[in-house]
Amino acid sequence: MIPSLPTRGIARWALLSLAVGSFGIGMTEFVVMGLLPDIAQELLPSEWASDPDAAIAQTGWLISLYALGVVVGAPTIAGSVARFPRHRVMVALAAALTLFNALTFLLPTFELVAASRFLAGLPHGAYFGIGALVAADVLGPGMRAKGVAFVLTGLTLANVVGVPLGTALGQEVGWRAAFMLVASIFLIATVLITIFVPQHAGSPGRTLRAELKVFRIGQVWLALAVGAIGFGGFFAVYSYIAPLVTEVAGSPEWAVPVVLMIMGVGMTIGNLIGGHLADVHLTRTLVGGHATLAAVLVLLALTAQSIYALAFFVLAVGLVSAALSPTIQTRLMDVAGDNQSIAAALNHSALNLGNSLGALLGGVVIAAGWGFVAPAWVGVALASGGLVVAGCSVASDRARTRPVVAS
Repeated sequence: MIPSLPTRGIARWALLSLAVGSFGIGMTEFVVMGLLPDIAQELLPSEWASDPDAAIAQTGWLISLYALGVVVGAPTIAGSVARFPRHRVMVALAAALTLFNALTFLLPTFELVAASRFLAGLPHGAYFGIGALVAADVLGPGMRAKGVAFVLTGLTLANVVGVPLGTALGQEVGWRAAFMLVASIFLIATVLITIFVPQHAGSPGRTLRAELKVFRIGQVWLALAVGAIGFGGFFAVYSYIAPLVTEVAGSPEWAVPVVLMIMGVGMTIGNLIGGHLADVHLTRTLVGGHATLAAVLVLLALTAQSIYALAFFVLAVGLVSAALSPTIQTRLMDVAGDNQSIAAALNHSALNLGNSLGALLGGVVIAAGWGFVAPAWVGVALASGGLVVAGCSVASDRARTRPVVAS
């Protein structure tokens, strides 16, 4: 806990500083998706010349590798640094994000850029997990959730403003310019966190081994599987949104940032709705959300040739998916017992495993020649899989708590 609560003005600056970093994370994670054709043309010129679809599918590995970095980094970093002062950890994480995104901007080959994307993903989950703890304590008792929500607004605003802006900049000036902008945002966040985030002690007695005991809990594994499989349905579509807009709907390249902005609006609204619905009834929201996501993805796949229908159902996909995010987070924390710190980070591991899985399988069906609508059908399958796992998790809970009737 912080030794003394900061004044209201300092608290707001502390939260704003953390939110700038989450804005940068939203940009670096999602801006690649609107720039896949541009990246493929520069980094894979021979593949692009012979088979553009295969080149785009291969470039999708940049998305999967970033997500894999999140999966690996979230539990290991969050568990390893639990004993250190959290304000210093946040500065180090922001600085690492600055460096690794600068490498994406600078490195010349596909292989090196791919390595930089993996490195950039490593601090992602720990930043959100530890940042959520700091934000919750900055505002003090009774306002913890408000502090966490304020930091997460950076992520949702990135999808409304940052990702479309970065995509448009990348299309106009070159895709590397988008990552130069991202690195600059992280540099600003590093400076702001250093100045405004107050001292915040860690947990000196915690070790990585103690934190990793969370994996002994069966329901934690089910909650992680729900996020990894079900949320993969969203990323299967989001990863290949650029060719879906230009090749399937036949719209010009400038429409891609517009569609991304529409999805960001849906995600912002969905995040608010999901938090409310999860408070009302968590398990119904978890199960019903996955069923709704699968249905919306079916409709998107069937109507994607129309840019207007595509824009509408992209909005719906963003809304439903974002509503699931706080629901999965809450479910994971409910079943994690005393392991709240690592649970907060593991949520981002699960969602980014879904990112990696959705991007990978979407690339596979495109490379197989099934077209750019095929990832939406992959999304239907993954959302349906998440529904099945969510149902199993809820049924297991009910079976465990059902009273035993004496014979």
